Amino acid sequence: MSITSVVLIVILVLLAGYAVILYNALVRLKHSISKAWANIDVMLKQRHEELPKLVDTCKQYMQHERTTLERVVAARQAVSSARERGDVSALGKAETGLRSGLGQLFALAENYPELKANESFQHLQQRISGLESGIADRRELYNEAVNLNNVRIEQFPDVLVARAMGFKSGELLQFSEAEKADVDIKSLFN
Repeated sequence: MSITSVVLIVILVLLAGYAVILYNALVRLKHSISKAWANIDVMLKQRHEELPKLVDTCKQYMQHERTTLERVVAARQAVSSARERGDVSALGKAETGLRSGLGQLFALAENYPELKANESFQHLQQRISGLESGIADRRELYNEAVNLNNVRIEQFPDVLVARAMGFKSGELLQFSEAEKADVDIKSLFN
């Protein structure tokens, strides 16, 4: 065996080893996206279970706010449907509608002193607000995992392994511009 053959074999072994390292790093990123999504999913399920209790509590007091309650129920169903399908884009839109409906519901509750004083309502409001914060935190982690994955599968030499092994870019979980806009509190009380 010539020295050229040995050098060539060493180079091929090193390249194969490097490709394995790149592949394993990409697999880790792919699974970090799945893990981050699973964490969001848990929080969405918990909130999904709490919302009917909140709506039922509110129905007892808010006889004249039927459209707001119906909007929250419809938005809850849209979030659930998008979550079950794993449709990140639809989930972002549905979340925007649900958060808007919850904001209106909590603002309208200010007009009902008996409801505001209700211990069940207070507990549910705090629980849902805590879940909302948790979802926002988990969304940030999910989007970071997706971003890391998307950057890696586009960088050289990772792109060679990513294309060869069929790695796909992930979709960021985004909410519409309406969610980011300032809330007109006055209009909620009119």
